[in-house]
Amino acid sequence: MTEVAVAVIGAGAIGRAHCETIRRSTSCRLVAIAEPAAAGRAYAEGLGVPCYSDARDLLEAVKPQAAIIATPNATHRAFAIACIERGIVALVEKPVASTLADAAAIAAASERAGVPVLVGHHRRHNPIARRARAMIAEGALGRLTNATVLATFYKPPDYFDVVWRREAGGGPVLINLIHEIDLIRHLCGEIASVQAVTSNAVRGFEVEDSAAILLRLAGGALVTLSLSDTAASPWSWDLASGESPNYPPQPAMVQTHFLCGTDGALALPTLEHWHYASAKSWFAPISRDEIGLTRGDPYLAQIDHLARVVRAEEAPLITARDGMLTLRATMAVHKAAETGQIVRPDQEMQL
Repeated sequence: MTEVAVAVIGAGAIGRAHCETIRRSTSCRLVAIAEPAAAGRAYAEGLGVPCYSDARDLLEAVKPQAAIIATPNATHRAFAIACIERGIVALVEKPVASTLADAAAIAAASERAGVPVLVGHHRRHNPIARRARAMIAEGALGRLTNATVLATFYKPPDYFDVVWRREAGGGPVLINLIHEIDLIRHLCGEIASVQAVTSNAVRGFEVEDSAAILLRLAGGALVTLSLSDTAASPWSWDLASGESPNYPPQPAMVQTHFLCGTDGALALPTLEHWHYASAKSWFAPISRDEIGLTRGDPYLAQIDHLARVVRAEEAPLITARDGMLTLRATMAVHKAAETGQIVRPDQEMQL
C-alpha cells in the first residue's frame, strides 16, 4: 500500500518527535517540514527533506496528503484552516487551540469543508486505554460511581528556565492535566461540573504547581484528580504506563487511575479488574483479575490512524470538536480555582 505523504509544521521538540515517529511508520512518509528557525532547517537537511520557512508555501508547493501542526498553540487556528482550505487532513497537537473561539473556528471549518482535523491526544491510542474503554462499555464496572486520578511528578528546576513556564497558563493544568481530562472524557463520559483549588506554594511562581480537582460527570459519577509537578512521585500515567521512551522504566508497576462502579473496579495502567464472584457485599471475598498488559506505542498508532483517516478507512478518534470539549473542561479548572465557584463547562461556551 502506498505510504501517505505527511508534512510537519513546526520543528520544535514535539514536531521532531512526530518526524521520528513518521520515519518509523510503514503507513506514512515524511515529505517536508515547515520551520522558520535555522535549527529547524538544519534538522530537515539532516533528514533529507525540504524545509520551508512559511507553512503555506509548503502546502502549496508540496501538496501533502496530511499535515501535523506542532507549532505554538496560538498559531493552530491559522495553520489548521490553511490545511482545510486545501483539502489536507490535519493532525493538530494538543490543545487544539489556545482559546475556545479558535477551537470553535477550526471545528466549524472542518465540518463545513468535510476535511477531517484530528487532535493529538495520543493516550486514546494506547492499547491500555482502548482495552479499558471496551471493558467499561461491556459493563465490567456496572454503573460508574467514582474515580480517582493521580498525576504527581517532578519537573526539575531547569525546566523553568523558559519564562512562559513560570507564567499563568504555562503550568501543569493546561500542559499536563488536559491529558487526564481527555482520558476521563474518553473512558467515562462528559463532564457536567468542575470544582478546583490550585496552589503555587512550593515554587512561588505565578503559575500553579499543584491542584486538587473534583469533577461531576453527566452520569452522576464523581472524579477526584490530584495534580502536582513538584512531587517526587511515580504516580503519573507518563511514568507508570511506559508509553514514552523519554521516561525511565519504573522498578515496579504502579497504578495511577482507579475507576469504581456498582459491579466492579478497574486500576490503570495495570488493568487490574476487581469484582465479586458471587455475593456482592463488603463482607464477601472480592476477586482480582489481571487482564494482561499489552504495551504499545500510542504515537505510532496515532500516525497509522492518521493514514487510515486520509484513506477514508476510519473516522477520526478525536475530532477538532471533541478536542474543543477537552479544552473547554480544562479551562473550567482554572476558572473554578480563580472564582471558588462550581463551573459548568457547557455554560462557558455554547458549542
